[in-house]
Amino acid sequence: MMSFAWKTLRHRKAGFAGAFVALLCAAALVTACGMLLETGLRGSVAPERYAGTPVIVAGDQYARMTKKSGKEKAKILSERRWISASLAEEIGRIPGVTKVVTEVTFPYAGFTAHGWESAALTPFTLAQGRAPSAADEVVVDARHSGRAIPGYRVVGVTAQALPNQDTIFFSTDTARRLAGHAGQVTAIGVFPRVDVAVPGAVTYTGDERGAVEFPDAENARIRLISLGGALGGTSLLVAILVVVGTFALSMQQRRSEIALIRAVGATPRQARHLIGREALLISMIAGLIGSGSGILLGFWLRAVFVDLGAVPDNLRLVLSPFPSIVAALTTLVAAWVAARISVRRATTIRPVEALGETAMPTARLPWVRLVAGLLVTAGAVTLTIVLSSLSTEAASSPVTMLTALLWTTAVALLGPLIARVVTALPLRGPGVAGYLARKNLRAETGRFASLITPLTLVTAMTCTILFMQTTVEHAAQGERNAGVRADYVLGPGTSAGAVREIPGVRAATEVLHTSVRINLGRYSAQAVTPEGLAQTMDLKVMVGSLDGFGNTSAAISRTGGRSPQRRHRRRTAAGARRRHPRHGTGRRDLRPWPRLRRSDPAPPPRRGPR
Repeated sequence: MMSFAWKTLRHRKAGFAGAFVALLCAAALVTACGMLLETGLRGSVAPERYAGTPVIVAGDQYARMTKKSGKEKAKILSERRWISASLAEEIGRIPGVTKVVTEVTFPYAGFTAHGWESAALTPFTLAQGRAPSAADEVVVDARHSGRAIPGYRVVGVTAQALPNQDTIFFSTDTARRLAGHAGQVTAIGVFPRVDVAVPGAVTYTGDERGAVEFPDAENARIRLISLGGALGGTSLLVAILVVVGTFALSMQQRRSEIALIRAVGATPRQARHLIGREALLISMIAGLIGSGSGILLGFWLRAVFVDLGAVPDNLRLVLSPFPSIVAALTTLVAAWVAARISVRRATTIRPVEALGETAMPTARLPWVRLVAGLLVTAGAVTLTIVLSSLSTEAASSPVTMLTALLWTTAVALLGPLIARVVTALPLRGPGVAGYLARKNLRAETGRFASLITPLTLVTAMTCTILFMQTTVEHAAQGERNAGVRADYVLGPGTSAGAVREIPGVRAATEVLHTSVRINLGRYSAQAVTPEGLAQTMDLKVMVGSLDGFGNTSAAISRTGGRSPQRRHRRRTAAGARRRHPRHGTGRRDLRPWPRLRRSDPAPPPRRGPR
């Protein structure tokens, strides 16, 4: 049977070309996405700045909550969690600890800034000059020797430079003042390697130090897990439906052949085995070539993500045979299932009936398929209505993909009916060729329907993936523009006090973008200075008042006010209207709000007046 299937393939290359290409692309995409997924699960970042420090004590970079079942659930924070500087004294009293080094880390003018007291963590040594001691003195790394730092005097150059960080050192007091976290530090280095356990902090060793040093890498790993799983699953699903469509078209072209095979004595099982062997041969060749090329595709995708800034360059791509094996097996199963589905009709009816359908194709859609198509269409319409009422990206993103999939499935189930309706319309192409094309489509609605399904699926999924983010970004930009009354928006590092002293400036508002977590639910937040706020931002208070707006109050959105988190312990919040692209739009009102936990503090150098 296998040799017969191989001979059939050799004489029907064009008929199986579409299935071969779809399976090859699916195997390549599944392999590449599997590599990204595995990197997210098992990837690690080697420490650079902390490479010379055996133990790092830092804050827990996860917000944790214990459920009623006793299981703990954790969500990664978007920014560093700082710890108390007094922990250094407690760690220094632990037996075996010979040296404790505190560190303050914050961004400054494109550099990763530190206090000079933490130079011993790498260690950094001076190649030229001396350590900074005054408030206007800095030390730069070897890569930036000779570079001027506006407002500061470069008094030293280190002998080292980190591969993925541009480093600058201030004096200890200046660094802690610029960081803006009084009495707190980013991390504490411990020498030598000993067991350290202190309340309010976590101990990191080995490659765990890299996760503390590069918090963006942990976020990138989580993004790779979701991205790899979503893209891999979507590509496999698209491939399966495309292969089903191409095999269905091929089976319609071969109905007379299968009917003749059965007429001369072949059993339905033998006919199914023949088609199944053909599918297995195609999928094996496509899977081997696709999984091999998928490795190259995985490296290319990682390079693209690094260039876009979605993945740090020092997050190493994990290589293993598992993605290739999974890709080959999934394409094998997908092709076999698609072939068995496509040949089912031709092998379940009698040979005479099959020959009759070849001469005059049936115009009736099976009632089971019709009912299933109507039910799926109803579900797609319902999801479309629900999608139009959603106002948050977290809720709308999965519904958008599911809606597109349901509409595509409905088209696949009702394809013959749609084809008959379309061909019945008074549409006609130019000339004799257009007339013959229309007549041919009306006579072969089954083949037309087989072409509609894969084209609809690919178009729908591609447009959904490509246009969803651009639509969100366009709406977000419009909301940001509508929510700002200020004539100018200045970048980080600008002094609001100096701006207010400029003649003609009526108001300047400092804005700090951060996020808060409430029972693991993440909410984007902005900290603002209340003086002159109504002149720089479009708040439009709906309920309540901004009088007395200060450190113990918060303006929340109507979307956030409907959150189930409100059932927990609450704090009064002043209300106003503030647009945010990822948490809905609408007016803000005075609503009770749970106790806010500022889990993701952002450093003050990101502030900029408006």
